[in-house]
Amino acid sequence: MKIVGDSEHFQQPFDHDEDYVSRTEFKKESEQAQALGMKLIALSKSQLDKMELDEFLYDAVLKTKSIKPKTEAYRRHLQYIGKLMRGFDHQPIEATLAKVLNKNNNVAAQVQIIEKLRDRLLSEGDSHIQALLDEHPQLERQKLRQLVRQANKELQKDPESKASKELFKYLHTEIDNT
Repeated sequence: MKIVGDSEHFQQPFDHDEDYVSRTEFKKESEQAQALGMKLIALSKSQLDKMELDEFLYDAVLKTKSIKPKTEAYRRHLQYIGKLMRGFDHQPIEATLAKVLNKNNNVAAQVQIIEKLRDRLLSEGDSHIQALLDEHPQLERQKLRQLVRQANKELQKDPESKASKELFKYLHTEIDNT
C-alpha cells in the first residue's frame, strides 16, 4: 500500500526531463541573447561585415539602425533580435565580437603611439632619429631628417603642418608593416 505523503505521488512530469528549462532560466537566456544583440547593434556596418553572422540576423541588426530608438517598434525589434539570437550558439559570436572590438582598440593605441613618436621626433630631432633607426632599421634616415626639418619649419608658421602629417603617415606605414 502506498502512503499518500509519498514523494513519488507529488513529482511533476518534468522532474526527470533533462531538456526542461524553467521559465526563469528561459527569461535569463532571452535577456542574455538580447544583450548580445544590443552589442551587435552598436557595431558599425564594416564591423558587422567582419562578424560573419547568419543572413537573417545580419539583416535584422542592420534594420535596427533605421528604426528610431526609444520607440515601441525599436523595443519589439530588439526582442525579435533576441529571439533570433536564441537559435545560435553565443560563444563564437562573442569571441568574434571581442576580436572585432579589440582590433579597433589596438588600432587606436597604435595611432597614439605613432603620434607620440612623431612629437618626440619633432622636439628632439637628430638624437631621437638615431634611436628610432636602431629600433626600426627599415626606416630611411634621409627621408626622416627631411620630414622632421620641413615639419619644424612649417610648425613655426602654422600648427597644422602638412609635413607633420606626412611624417605621421610615413611612420604609420613603415612601422605598421613590420
